[in-house]
Amino acid sequence: MKQLLPKCAALLFGVLALPWGTANAQVLLQLTQVPATTPATDTLFVAGSFNSWNPHSRAHALRRQADGSYQLRLPASLGNIEYKFTRGSWPTVEVDGKGDQVANRTANLTTGREITVQVLAWSDQSGVAKKHTATPQVRVLSAAFNMPQLGRQRRVWLYLPADYAARPSRCFPVLYLHDGQNVFDDATSFGGEWGVDETLDRLRKSGQDATGSIVVAVDNGDQFRSDEYIPWPSAELKGQPHRGGEGGAYVDFLARTLKPYIDAHYRTRPDAAHTGIAGSSLGGLISVYAALKYPNVFGLVGAFSPAFWVCNDSLREFAKTHPPAPTARFYFVCGTTESETMLPLMAQWRDLMRAKGVPANHVAFWAPADGQHREWFWRREFPTAYRFLFSVKPLSVGSKAKTK
Repeated sequence: MKQLLPKCAALLFGVLALPWGTANAQVLLQLTQVPATTPATDTLFVAGSFNSWNPHSRAHALRRQADGSYQLRLPASLGNIEYKFTRGSWPTVEVDGKGDQVANRTANLTTGREITVQVLAWSDQSGVAKKHTATPQVRVLSAAFNMPQLGRQRRVWLYLPADYAARPSRCFPVLYLHDGQNVFDDATSFGGEWGVDETLDRLRKSGQDATGSIVVAVDNGDQFRSDEYIPWPSAELKGQPHRGGEGGAYVDFLARTLKPYIDAHYRTRPDAAHTGIAGSSLGGLISVYAALKYPNVFGLVGAFSPAFWVCNDSLREFAKTHPPAPTARFYFVCGTTESETMLPLMAQWRDLMRAKGVPANHVAFWAPADGQHREWFWRREFPTAYRFLFSVKPLSVGSKAKTK
């Protein structure tokens, strides 16, 4: 998913750095031009680092003006932000004139009173069909898998190793991934896909992963993503309509509903030592939480740029009575400059896992200088994380994962 900047840090920066007005100053975000095909009945939204990249945040809906422009006022105290415009969902996100994805917009709200921008096209109206990139081993397990703990339904993807059918006596490890839209297929992704299927196919064909793994990817709930990926209501997201609190129910769904279904219908190795869970940003946060809440279910954890800042104190308190399994394996990775607190908090959790009894050689920690809060970075780092978690021998280039 996109970058989540610590709101508390951004707020403090804004209060100290405002060159004009007070901490209550507002910046006008104005869309002066949108595609002529934009339905007059559609509401336009801004999704960004300040609202957990919620594409349908009612608090960040733009108002249409008499002259056809759209406006929204944002607190200058937010400081540096990244953002994009949508019509309420990621399939309707803005694109460039050729139908290609655009880079995140950036702005420093402390330096001015007005930001004027234009949208050239919408993804669903661009006329450019995004190419499907999922390999033949990927299929949609269900377009509407029931989530009784949340009263919702969700698309669930399934990857089976190419030789799954040819090895009827073989049982396979399973990796559960969040943000399923971004796992296998560029056509369904927002910001790019991880290429998990291509990575596992390559490892198998090269003889470097003799066992192989089943991968189950669950789509995020769009506007419910923050709710489902944050265990408790976040004080850092106070005032936003979706600020967490359903993470426990979401993890219950994974552990009590989805995993039992997968184990019953596919040849899996159901023990925690062969069951992984991973994700990025809030997905990294909820993966760590899942391993704490269900240590006998999830024993392999991939935390890519984990957004611990949204509820770090609550999660640390939870860990006091819910320690990880001593046999668990954790892979932590982020860029050194993703945000002010990203690396320090990730280091805290590395140290906490060790203090809770997880062996040092079961905790990988990697922070490359060029790392960003982007899908391309997580895609690049996934092969190393997978090899570490599932004890697969490294590629010829060698593993960069560090355990110190």
